[in-house]
Amino acid sequence: MSEKEINAYRLTSLEEPTDEMLAYIMREVAEEAKQSNEEALERFFDEISLMYQQQYGNN
Repeated sequence: MSEKEINAYRLTSLEEPTDEMLAYIMREVAEEAKQSNEEALERFFDEISLMYQQQYGNN
């Protein structure tokens, strides 16, 4: 299945996705969720580090 076909597909009640389409969509969602989680975790620790530095200095 081509990327063009996947991008053209829309989940509707009229057409069920093939197993291949569904697997591709789920893989894409998982990759986006992983990246979003990694970015949020990095921002979290950056904020914790900044708060620590503001409270205790650069020691």
